[in-house]
Amino acid sequence: MRDQFPFAVARVTRRWRKMLDERLKDLGVTQARWSTMVYLQQGGEGLTQRELASLMAIENPTLVRLLDSLEQQGLIERRPCPNDRRARRLHLTDAGRAFMDDLSERAAKLREEMLEGISDEDIEGALKVFQKIMENAEKQK
Repeated sequence: MRDQFPFAVARVTRRWRKMLDERLKDLGVTQARWSTMVYLQQGGEGLTQRELASLMAIENPTLVRLLDSLEQQGLIERRPCPNDRRARRLHLTDAGRAFMDDLSERAAKLREEMLEGISDEDIEGALKVFQKIMENAEKQK
């Protein structure tokens, strides 16, 4: 079972992401774009590009391309940072907030479908396992 565990987690993750991508296709965003929006919303609006890149664990040049496309779609805006003239703070636009409301609704529906028949206790146990794996991974740094 231990040999199969990481592959099972990866399969579930890929499948879940693919199903969410399918449900978001009509919104015209890729997984990279919508996940950037999720990180921005969860990290708190007003993050700098560098802070968001760190939160997402990606390189700044990769993020810049994603932000450029999101800005062209009218979903985010870059505002000057009052403390650092070189930095820009990232904010969702009204269209970006509406997009996130729609995404959240669709994601919640998928989550309920995917977790159907699984008890809260089982989910809590799985989350504890994932937390322990993350703690063990942090020790490896």
